[in-house]
Amino acid sequence: MLQNSKEKRTYDAIVIGSGASGGWAAKELTEKGLKTLVLERGRMVRHVEDYPTASKAPWEFEFRGTVPIEKRSGLGGGRWLREETLHWAMADDEQPIIEEKPFRWFRGYHVGGKSLLWARATQRWSDYDFEGPARDGFAVDWPIRYKDLEPWLDYVETFAGIAGSRDGLPELPDSIVQPGFELSCIENHYKEQLKKNYGNRHLIQGRCAHLTDPQEIHRQQGRYKCQNQGMCNRGCVYGGYFSANASTLPWAEKTGNLTIRPDAVVESILYDESKGRAVGVRIIDRHSKEAMEFYAKIIFVNASTIASNAILLNSKSSRFPNGLGNDNGLMGKFLACHNYRGKGNATFEGYFDKATAGRHAGHAYVPRFRNVFKQETDFLRGYSIGMSGGRGLGSDTSMIGHELRDNLLNQKYGNWHLAAWMQGETVPIESNHMRLSTDQTDKYGIPKIILSVEWKDNDDKMTADFIEQQTEMYEKAGFTNIKVEDSHAAPGSDIHEMGGVRMGKDPKTSLLNKWNQLHSCKNVFVTDGASFTSTSTQNPTLMFMAITARAANHAVEELNKRNL
Repeated sequence: MLQNSKEKRTYDAIVIGSGASGGWAAKELTEKGLKTLVLERGRMVRHVEDYPTASKAPWEFEFRGTVPIEKRSGLGGGRWLREETLHWAMADDEQPIIEEKPFRWFRGYHVGGKSLLWARATQRWSDYDFEGPARDGFAVDWPIRYKDLEPWLDYVETFAGIAGSRDGLPELPDSIVQPGFELSCIENHYKEQLKKNYGNRHLIQGRCAHLTDPQEIHRQQGRYKCQNQGMCNRGCVYGGYFSANASTLPWAEKTGNLTIRPDAVVESILYDESKGRAVGVRIIDRHSKEAMEFYAKIIFVNASTIASNAILLNSKSSRFPNGLGNDNGLMGKFLACHNYRGKGNATFEGYFDKATAGRHAGHAYVPRFRNVFKQETDFLRGYSIGMSGGRGLGSDTSMIGHELRDNLLNQKYGNWHLAAWMQGETVPIESNHMRLSTDQTDKYGIPKIILSVEWKDNDDKMTADFIEQQTEMYEKAGFTNIKVEDSHAAPGSDIHEMGGVRMGKDPKTSLLNKWNQLHSCKNVFVTDGASFTSTSTQNPTLMFMAITARAANHAVEELNKRNL
């Protein structure tokens, strides 16, 4: 009976996490014929049927989206405490953490993970990004370069569907794109002014994972053109934007080789001393609190950066007393994210014969222009800038009575406005780390995560440069009412955590090889943000997906060669 039970819990591959990278691991492994188990600590979310607020109008909510105080009880605060997105909110007691220093950690604990919640920006990295650590000596050299990922980026973009333009910029390699979302007249004005005043600064259509011209591969997924509803974070019934739920997971399910187990909180990865490899995963059932073990030949860790670090650190054995693969003691260290502290707004008097109407899912984007081709500032690396402009209707509400009523009923167009937000590359520092508590556990008996990450002098200098440069760019483009400032937001506010289980060439200074395998446990692959050596200035999710597809195909090849 025990043997039969173990056989039923044995698969060819286990994937921990069901988000953007976990979904790709599942797709690639199942397509190659591997019976694959996907473990997700949150609840099941089925595409379409589990998007309860999709396409609802404001008046269809009792309080137009505001959540009554009694409904907020026991839920973590933040961006999901609106009626439209309350179904994504996480309970306070689900995974309490210890903030040694202020940190905002956003999680997506449900099937599909943060692929249902992401901003969908998909800029490629270039060799200027991969070579950053080698040039300035901070972090360790990446074991791969752009050419290693280029075919996999083509592969992932073709399947996912990316809207944007081909811009011919060496610092931002072109993607395989469908038509992008048109820039507004104010964004085009700013674009021309950048070209006129600087030459080497470019405003382009931000590339994003939306279908604007669905191809046969997308129709086979059951996905349709983006409807520009602007309600993406509720879940998209059209599959207009890429998510694991709309794309990779159902694709994997069609193979007949996929099993998804929600409500499975992963405690650790099991290591067999005699075999010299990992043999399975131990979970805690979220409802019953029952411990259970599943077994497989290869294991992909895609729980999201911080959770992936925590699982590996908690996977202890005689061979690995400090965590699976953690021979050098570097696991959990060199955590980094993006610096979103810089924010800017300005208005423009002109183009009064034009206005914006409706919605669209795109935004404008200024690729990194600092320290790209040479070191030119007193800080390392650089920042990109997201931008969005428009002209909306508004009312003067400074009066009362009949005048206030009339103004509210007869709104007028104001001036054009253009918002900017910084996305800076943080340099990984060893002191920025996470570790597990030795004396506090959560309700599942798993050690609590301690987060100790703070901004450094390089981040402060970069933010100051953004404020100076963005102010100057607004001024030269003829904008007024300029306000550019440091929000002083805590690390983690960008939702782009990376590092802790970084790739590298040397097992003494890194945890993973160029194929995302743990140096000292080759059948465990880490392909989410935890594997990243540096952060670049671009959004990372596209790179997570491409690295995962590459590693999964390598894993199958190695398995077939009996090397795993």
